[in-house]
Amino acid sequence: MRSLDTNVLVRLLAADDRRQLAAVERLVDQSERQGETLFLCIPVLCELVWVLTRSYEQNRAQVVSVLEQLLEMGSLRIEQRDLVERALAAYRSGKGNFPDYLIGELSRHAGCRDTVTFDKALRGAPGFTILE
Repeated sequence: MRSLDTNVLVRLLAADDRRQLAAVERLVDQSERQGETLFLCIPVLCELVWVLTRSYEQNRAQVVSVLEQLLEMGSLRIEQRDLVERALAAYRSGKGNFPDYLIGELSRHAGCRDTVTFDKALRGAPGFTILE
């Protein structure tokens, strides 16, 4: 198994640098031919969302679509996949950011009764308490 950094994943998704895209496509093809899984860790997913929204100005629906595509790729192993899926479901319909929902899911998984935040966008979101 090999792990992908955010910049490699962005090149694959954005396809905005021909040379780097070709290198990533070779890596993906080689991994598929050899039956080797590519790993995406949680920080990479959070960075990806940040890059897509800030640098590529993608909206929530576009980011959701990208994350759904990644979850559907059989050649990828996503860290804490079930928590990522739950965070994505909350992000899809909520007002908070994807990393915030993922933090909430990770915290709940760790046995926390809630995640305390100042982020008012999470008001009413299950598992979050707004500190005022």
